[in-house]
Amino acid sequence: MAIRRFLLAGVFTFVLTGVSVAQPKPTIAIIGTGDMGDSLGPKFVELGYAVIYGSRDPDGEKARAVVEITGGNSRATTQREAAQAGDIVVLAVPWPAMETVAQNLGSLDNKIVIDISFPHEQGEDGYYVPMLETSSAEMIQQWNPGARVMKTFALQASYVIDDPDVVGGPVSIPIAADDREAKEKIAKLIVEMGHDPIDAGPLRYSRELEAMQRLYGVAFFQRREAAWEFHFRRSYYWECIWQDDWSAPVVDAGDLAQMPDTQGEARECPGTGALE
Repeated sequence: MAIRRFLLAGVFTFVLTGVSVAQPKPTIAIIGTGDMGDSLGPKFVELGYAVIYGSRDPDGEKARAVVEITGGNSRATTQREAAQAGDIVVLAVPWPAMETVAQNLGSLDNKIVIDISFPHEQGEDGYYVPMLETSSAEMIQQWNPGARVMKTFALQASYVIDDPDVVGGPVSIPIAADDREAKEKIAKLIVEMGHDPIDAGPLRYSRELEAMQRLYGVAFFQRREAAWEFHFRRSYYWECIWQDDWSAPVVDAGDLAQMPDTQGEARECPGTGALE
């Protein structure tokens, strides 16, 4: 009886002092061991996440090399096994292979599924043209209706993930998704990585993000010496001139994802004379 009272007292003390046990970080499955997968994986492991690579040949030289580069708590297995083991699933395979891969990973119900793919090809004039009428993220959601699909990490080159300083610091990483909680979780992950998460609206706005992806190809196909990276800077002035009667708010205006403030608080509005 004395032992029981001692244990109960310990439990109550634990609760009353507000001490909490840290929750383990989710496991991240990266389907694909190409250029973007081998940049995201090491970054996630560096931040304390377990990473499982999904490969067509998990025992092959390429998969072994990526695991070796990633180090830490990482391993490689089949694409399906990795997707089933991951809490977050990053689809880092190209089109048109994505069409087959995304439909053969088993149930992805309740998993956060991140689409970073490029559904484009070069047109007759050399510039990118879309391969889909909607977007890859919307197609993936259609194939996996129980998944929490989003489009993000889609506008960044792998070398920016490796080292943001090569482009002068953090870049913006938009997130298009219909799931508020999932969007907030990945926004926090993006901040951990040293970048700037941006709410890019519902999943159907993946189409706009994919159009922005195509802009990257312009400088490349033109063989220019300089290209660009996206960095959305906060507009302080907009908050000063915004008016309710301009337009109706979006239907989910009262339940928007709470995005981390990475660019500081708004400044004071200028004098009214400057707004007229």
